[in-house]
This record gives sequence, structure tokens and C-alpha cells, in this order.
Amino acid sequence: MKNMGLHEIREEFLKFFNGKNHMILPSFSLIPKNDRSLLLINAGMAPLKPYFTGEKVPPNKKVVTCQKCIRTADIENVGLTDRHATFFEMLGNFSFGDYFKKEAIQWSWEFLTKILEIPEENLWVSVYMDDDEAFEIWNKSVGVNTEKIVRLGKEDNFWELEVGPCGPCSEIYVDRGEEYGCNKLNCKPGCDCDRFMEIWNLVFTQYDKDKFGKYHPLENPNIDTGMGLERIAVIMEDAKNIFEIKEIRKILREVEKISGKSYGTDPRINISIRVITDHVRAMTFLVSDGVLPSNEGRGYVLRRLIRRAARHGKLLGIEKPFLQNVVSTFIQSWKVQYPELKRREVQLKNVINAEEEKFQETIDQGIQILEGYIEEMVKNNKKCLNGEKAFKLYDTYGFPLDLTKEILEEKGLTVDENEFNINMEKQRKRARKAREEFSDSGWKNNGSIDLFKGIKTKFKGYETISLKTKIIAISVEGSPVNNIEEGEEGVLVLKETPFYAERGGQVGDIGYIKKDDFKGKVIDTQYTKDETIVHYVRMESGELSVGDTVNAIVDSKNRRDIMRNHSATHLLHRALKDVLGEHVKQAGSIVLPDKLRFDFTHYEALKDEELKMVQNIVNEKILDNIEVRTIETSLKESEYMGAVGLFEDKYKDIVRVVQIGEYSKELCGGTHIDNTGNIGLFKITSESSIASGIRRIEAITGRAAYDYLNKLEYNIIDISNILKTDRKSIVKKIKSITNEIKEKDKQIESLKSKMSLTIAEEVLNQVQDVNGINVIAYRVNDMDINNLRNLGDRIRNDLNSGVIVLASTDNGKLYFISMVTKDLVKRGLHAGNIIKEIAKLTGGRGGGRPDMAQAGGKDLSKVQEALNNVPSVVKRQLK
Repeated sequence: MKNMGLHEIREEFLKFFNGKNHMILPSFSLIPKNDRSLLLINAGMAPLKPYFTGEKVPPNKKVVTCQKCIRTADIENVGLTDRHATFFEMLGNFSFGDYFKKEAIQWSWEFLTKILEIPEENLWVSVYMDDDEAFEIWNKSVGVNTEKIVRLGKEDNFWELEVGPCGPCSEIYVDRGEEYGCNKLNCKPGCDCDRFMEIWNLVFTQYDKDKFGKYHPLENPNIDTGMGLERIAVIMEDAKNIFEIKEIRKILREVEKISGKSYGTDPRINISIRVITDHVRAMTFLVSDGVLPSNEGRGYVLRRLIRRAARHGKLLGIEKPFLQNVVSTFIQSWKVQYPELKRREVQLKNVINAEEEKFQETIDQGIQILEGYIEEMVKNNKKCLNGEKAFKLYDTYGFPLDLTKEILEEKGLTVDENEFNINMEKQRKRARKAREEFSDSGWKNNGSIDLFKGIKTKFKGYETISLKTKIIAISVEGSPVNNIEEGEEGVLVLKETPFYAERGGQVGDIGYIKKDDFKGKVIDTQYTKDETIVHYVRMESGELSVGDTVNAIVDSKNRRDIMRNHSATHLLHRALKDVLGEHVKQAGSIVLPDKLRFDFTHYEALKDEELKMVQNIVNEKILDNIEVRTIETSLKESEYMGAVGLFEDKYKDIVRVVQIGEYSKELCGGTHIDNTGNIGLFKITSESSIASGIRRIEAITGRAAYDYLNKLEYNIIDISNILKTDRKSIVKKIKSITNEIKEKDKQIESLKSKMSLTIAEEVLNQVQDVNGINVIAYRVNDMDINNLRNLGDRIRNDLNSGVIVLASTDNGKLYFISMVTKDLVKRGLHAGNIIKEIAKLTGGRGGGRPDMAQAGGKDLSKVQEALNNVPSVVKRQLK
């Protein structure tokens, strides 16, 4: 065999099939595109499904890939076994109606024996039990001895789903030698032992299975093969398992270096090092492909991987966040095939580190509480943790159920998942109820809109903001009526309308519906669940009837304000990607006349400099006066154009692309200005967090931005008048005043310090004798905690031996300090315990060391009562 590592094998595989006229396609993203059946790409053929089904035309009939894959079904076994992993790369060659079994079999044998130079005597194959054609090719064309061709049943050698394309498989195995075997005489592929490692699966998709279970031959059968890169690397390097091949071993060694623990010395250490080594590869590629930690879907997979790796770091004795260091080692090796990892290294490490730090904040507390539960269970001879307790760990401390289960399983214990789920559902119901209570429950949302089922309105609002149209339905107070009169509120449906109904974050239009003697104010426009456009109106004069011809007029100023904000959100989205990275994705938006709100995925608060850059970019694009075009095209063509959209969602065949020059292209059904210059000005007003991994920016444009600047101008004028200076000198004047205040604060502190020296003499005169011990309990006023401590130190130095308890009120706050000299600490007195009891009498709490402690209080009226109790507290401690 050739001396060939993981990266060399990948390169040789792609080169080999490229030489057989296969087009090399780069690895697809781990996020499936237009495939809601998959959470993450888990096989080499998964991204190519549209080509196999005929939904899309492949770029070439023969394709070769090395595809990133993630599988988490067996995540609990990662680290426990030699072979389980969450991340792997799958080498595959594919034919879409071009070549079939003969070529697939011959080329696989050629690659293994000629390119990798694996000895033929080490190779075995299996075929589906009824696939005589494959058997003959292996035996007659390739020359494999019949004794080394094993026929296996459907479970092992037939690939199929409920319905659709399917077919028999042929698998290639490497005999790793008797030392890996079970010593049975008939040991061969199909045996449960580790002697025969399956390295390559050739799937011959030649049937179409119908709903009755019948197999119909495909006119153009396909080839789908898959060879695990890590598995073949194990063979080529003669490694024991995937964790010991050269490139993965580099990651493993970095974990050893950080933890100070050695792999191979202890089974428990091995497990933790393997978990971290495996999970780092998976988490890095997930973040690189745009996934951010969250509590659902792909984000939860990522969060689980990061937290699981972080916890195993804890088990290795690593106390600080460390994963970003391991990520660096991984990127350094894998950048050979995936240069984007190096380009995004800073961002990748920041995302992972932020999540790890967040978990570090809660994990210690969560583990401590869980260990308390475990102790209680062992004491009471219980094997199953109460589901309510597991939910409390999740809800209060962010401790995932999977982690709770894993820790319990290590102790031979379980958790009541059913009870956990019941508590989770209760929480969801509470959340839903809260949303309903705070949602808009005004008259416009009554049940009347269901009356318009089947009625359709033609939207003309892209072309015009006013038109003549006919009223085709009216509803008042939830009931259908023929007319609506002055003073009434109701819902109108028009045959055609220029009013945009709320959708995609853009609010509905307002305006008027008019005729000679009547006028109705449109205060909102909405879609019903049946896609009917409905207009909520207040009748200001006259009467309207079904069948009337009316003028529908959109409020043009309001519409233009909305259009400015909507186009600005597109510029903002692109600018955020430019500044923060391509991982930024829209997570929601609201486009109003007076402002816009844009939610997006990002792992930390934006720095002031980043916000400034984003704002500058948007304003530059506004000043560039870029044409804004809307194009109706096919969904497929919009993807080729590079339009941004939530492609996991279902779109119609014909979609609308809003294109701002070459800078921004997004799928959007909203209304937009025709030139960026019409936006006028863009100003970010706030940036905040709304959920883990989700940030929110609010901004204003056009008239709102102009009003905002005017208000700032008026405020500056008022400030300059108050400061008695001109506007240009405001900052200089404020700095001068600030410096004066700081200087006066220093003088005040100095005076307070001198006063404390004077007070010290007065306090020393208040010494009480308690069982032969000097005790001082005294209240001072207007002294902060720092000066109170300084006063205590002065008194303790002059007292030589004794107990001091001082109280002070400062700006409505109550402070206590307690000090005990060293000789009395040895006799059992404890300043922390003394202060706890004293502060408790005022509704406060605190504590500290045996010689010094401090506390806060709440009830100022009980300060003296608390101080009067000091002698009795000292007496109790002495006993």
C-alpha cells in the first residue's frame, strides 16, 4: 500500500474520477437546500437528490465529490467506541443515467488496487443475494475469486425508501487480519466482528418502487457510491481507529497539550479526548456553513456539540474556555481542502468561544445541583430522576436534557423524560397564553375575515397607488352586510386594490376609499388565512354598498416612507454580511413608515466600530444613487442569480427578486423605491439582543431621519444655552466641567477621610465590655462603604483587641462592616457570622472572612435595634 494520508487520499480520489470525465463538485453546505426532509446533510448523495429524482438537470452526467457530513443519531456513543463520529467526509462518484454497474465496479477496483495499491488478497466484496449481474462482473470482469464474493440480504445490500428510486448495493471490504477477528472458521463480510471493514458502498439505482411495493425498472439507472474518507485513511495508515490517523491525531494531541492528560492512559480520559477531537470538527464546519447556537433545529445540534465538548473538557480538568485553541489546530490542517475555514477563522472561533463561555457560566452550578440530586437518589435507592427536577435544570440553568441524561447514565441512572416533556409543554402553553394576552386583540382581528373564503382580490399596488374598483363584500362586527354607514367600522373586499396587505414584515397600507358623497378611511390592510386581501375601514361620511364603484387611494407619503425603509433593510442585510460575515441571516423584520426593525443571526453584540461601518456602507449606497429593479423569474433562475432567500421555505415557481444594482439581490414581495437616493438618509438608533444568537437593529430613514437630526440640533442648542457656550465648544466645556467635578469629588473624599479620623476618637469612647472582650457597635451617617472600612481599620489598629461592628447610611443605602482582631478569631469569633445575624435583623444579608466582613441592609428604622444585638451575638459565638 502507498504511504498516503487523509488529505492525499481525498486529492487522489477526485483526480482519479476527474480523469474518467467526472465533474468535480465542491462539498455542498451542511445546510440542505430546498430539502425540508433533512436537518443536516448526512450522506454524500443527499445534496444531489434533485438530480437523481429528475427535479433538476445535473451540470454533468458524471460527478465526483468529497462531501462534508454530520450524523448525530449515535452521539452518545462518540468517544465510547473506535468508530462512531459526528463528522465525516464521504468520497463519492455518481452517474445520472450515464454509466452503470460494470464501470462503477471496475473503476472502484482500479482505484483501490492501482492508485492506493491495496493488495488484492486483502479485498472482499458483497452483493445483493439476487444480483447475479454484479456477481458476474466482480468474478468474470474484475477477477475476484467466487469465495471472496459474499451474497447478503436486503437488510445489508439493498437501498430503498418507502417509495421512489432504489436498488441493490455492492460493498467492498478490507480484511484487517485475524487479530481484529472473532476466530470463527466462517468469519467473512457480514460477521459482527471488526476483522472486515466496509470501506466503499456502490449503490445501483435501477428500480422505481411504487406505493404497492412493486419494483419497476428505471429507463436510465443511476450510480451512487460512497467511501468514508476517515475509514480508508485508517486502512492506508494501518491505524487502529479513526482517532489515530495522522491528521485527526494532530487535533487529539492539542487536547492532550491543553489538558495535560495523556491519551491511552485511562479509559475515561480516552473518552473525553475523543469526544472533543470529534466534536471540534463538526462544530467548526457547522459554524462555517452559517449555523449559530440556538435551542432548536441545527442551532441546537451545534449548541449540543459545543456544550458536550466543553463538559468533557471539565472532566479533563480544563477550567477555562479552550475550544477555540483546538479549532485553530483543526483549521491549520483542513484548510488544504477548505480554504474558507482559514478566511473565517476569527469569526468561527468567536462564535464557538462565545457559546462555550456562556455554558461555563451555568455548567458548574448545574452540575453541582445535579450531583446533589444524584446523592439524594443514591441515598433513597432510586434509579430514575424526577422529570420536574430535570426540567428545572434545563429551564433555570440552561442545562440540556441530553447532558443530564449522559451524566446520569455514567452513574447507571435514568431520567423521567415523559415528566420532563409534560413540564416543557406546560411552559410552552404559558408562553402561548402570554403572547395572546399581549397581542393586538382589537376589532380588526375578529372572526369576520373568515366570511370571505374563496373571494380573491387582484393586487395592483406595484404599478399604481390609486385606481377605480368595485366593492365585492362588506362585513361589520363579524357579520356579512350589504352596506356600511357613516360612523361604522368594518371590513371591505375590493375587486382590485392598490393597497399592499401586510406580509413579509411590511405593514399594510393606509389611505382612503372614496366616491362623490362618501369617504372611508383605510386604517390597515391584511391577508386572511385564505389569501383574501381585506381593508379595515372607518366610515367618515356617506354610505357604501356591495357593488359600488369607488376610488381606492393609498396614502402616498406613508407608502413612500415604508418603501424607503424596506429597501433600506435590504441594504442593511448585505452590509451586515460585509462587516460581520456570511453567517449573518435574516431572522425577522418589520417595516413601518416611521422605522425599520431587522433581526439577524450573530453570536455577540456589535462593537461601536462595526455599527459605524454598517451605517456608513448603507449611506454610501444611498449616495451612489443605485437603481432598484424588481424582476419576476423562476425560483431556479433566482438561485443562479445569487438572490438571498430562505430556500428551506416553499416558494412559488415564479418569484420576485428585488435587485439593488449588483450589491443586493433578495427574494421579496414587498414594495420598494426605484433608486437608493430616494431613501435620503439611514440612521441606526439601537442594537440589542432578543434571543441567544439573534440580534436586533432598529433604524430610521427619510423623513424620520430628518426629524431625528432636527431634534438633535434643538437639543444641542438647549445644551449650549445651559452651558453658556457656543455649539462648537460644547464638548470642551463638558470636559472642563467633568474635570472640575472629579476634583471636587476628590476634595470631598479627602474631607470625609479626615472626618473619619475625628469620628474614630468618638467611636473608641463607646467601647463595651462583653465577657472581658472589647466590643464596639456604632452608627455613622453619610459614609460610603469604602470610608466605613477605612474607619473600621483605624479603630481596629487603636483597639488592639476587640470586635467592631459599624453601620452607615449613604444616599438611602444601608451598609454594615464587621471586624474581629486575630487573637479573638482564635477564640472562635467570626466576623462573617456576626454580620450575617446583624444584617438579617434589617432584612439584609452579607458575609465574609473571620477577621473582616460586610453586608447590606434594607430597613433603616431597625439599624439601632440591630446594633444593640451585637453583644448578645458575640456572647453566643463565645459559647
